[in-house]
Amino acid sequence: MDVRFPIGKLQVPEKVTFENVQEWLKQIETYTIRLRETVDFLSDEELNKTYREGAWTVRQLVHHIADSQLNMYQRLKLALTDDNPIVPAFDEEKWAVQPDTELPVESSIKMLEGINERIVSLGQNLTEEQLDRAFTHQTNGKITVSTKVAKLAWHEEHHLAHIKFALSK
Repeated sequence: MDVRFPIGKLQVPEKVTFENVQEWLKQIETYTIRLRETVDFLSDEELNKTYREGAWTVRQLVHHIADSQLNMYQRLKLALTDDNPIVPAFDEEKWAVQPDTELPVESSIKMLEGINERIVSLGQNLTEEQLDRAFTHQTNGKITVSTKVAKLAWHEEHHLAHIKFALSK
């Protein structure tokens, strides 16, 4: 197993179905419960563990998940409301070392609860036409709503696997 991609790289079907979207939304809907089960009672020592040398700590990962979901949610909304908007990248490495990443992880879990609730609400009401709407990412190019929903689910699971791996060491 490549510890950088413990659940594999993101794979999106060529033709995304509503069933695919519903599966991803179920993962997103239950994510904070599963994250809480994993990190709620960790000591500072455990929150400072990493899944590989040079990687972010468990604490930084939890804050990163919230930061990323916030950015991806905004991109999703922009794709649904604007005509192929251009969205900026954000420097994840610089975000990961800002002072707010030293806060208790609870602040980011609360953030995720709200963001994920909003993502699920949006996702459950998508039309087939909306699945094909897109935004253009400054670095990664054109990304459709269906691909973004897939990534929202994958990204959380990807980092939960990192956290579990770090804690198992």
